[in-house]
Amino acid sequence: MNTKTLVTALWLALALTASAGHAEDTAPAAPQQPAMENAVDPASIKALKNMGAFLQTLKRFQITNSLTGERVLADGQKLQHEAHADIDVVRPDKLYANLATARSQREIFYDGKQVTLYAPQQKYYSTAEFSGTLATLVSKMEQRYGIELPLSDLFLWGTEAAPTDGIESAMNAGQDFIGDDLCDHYAFRQGDIDWQIWILNGDKPLPRKLVITNRADEARPQSVSLIEWNLKPTFKETEFTFKPPKDGVAVEFHTVDKQ
Repeated sequence: MNTKTLVTALWLALALTASAGHAEDTAPAAPQQPAMENAVDPASIKALKNMGAFLQTLKRFQITNSLTGERVLADGQKLQHEAHADIDVVRPDKLYANLATARSQREIFYDGKQVTLYAPQQKYYSTAEFSGTLATLVSKMEQRYGIELPLSDLFLWGTEAAPTDGIESAMNAGQDFIGDDLCDHYAFRQGDIDWQIWILNGDKPLPRKLVITNRADEARPQSVSLIEWNLKPTFKETEFTFKPPKDGVAVEFHTVDKQ
């Protein structure tokens, strides 16, 4: 699992109620040690894998993501910022993403032959020849250019690029409504990251909410993503190919090594 921060930090301290029979209930005198035993709930891992397998079956869909992220100032004060992303996808190799904040807008085009990053306000664009699946696009864009696609994990879950053996803690935190949807709530810990996910209950296990907490920072900054799905989109596939405006300005992609 490669859950990272978007824009660029994701997360709130967990206030989760453990399911019945949690180890710390059986040994109140020494809660730390029992809590480490059997910390990974196999059913929670299975739910994550089932969600990933279902996501890989989706061939054509739209996602709307509303993100609230936190930025920590030098004195420890936290500021919240909002971002929004609309993402259109056709597997295995087509994606369009429109990313917007109050300060900037970016668009990403990928048609299976080339990838373009476009700043419509400045009319700057960078294009590179590229081929491969969306999972390949996610990994290579970050490796080569240091660019992270929005909700990139959606394209990695259910593949070998999202192993679960690094998860140190996994629990079922019960159920919640996200909007009108009843969801199963799970909480995980990996290294310095705590993350929670709310998965739609039923035969379409879609992720509806994602919360990430950075424990490496003592201020515990969080990001919260609310994800809406459209599994029957009406977009045209021509939208995945970038057509530069007449007054557009081409700029070169800079690789991570050149920076």
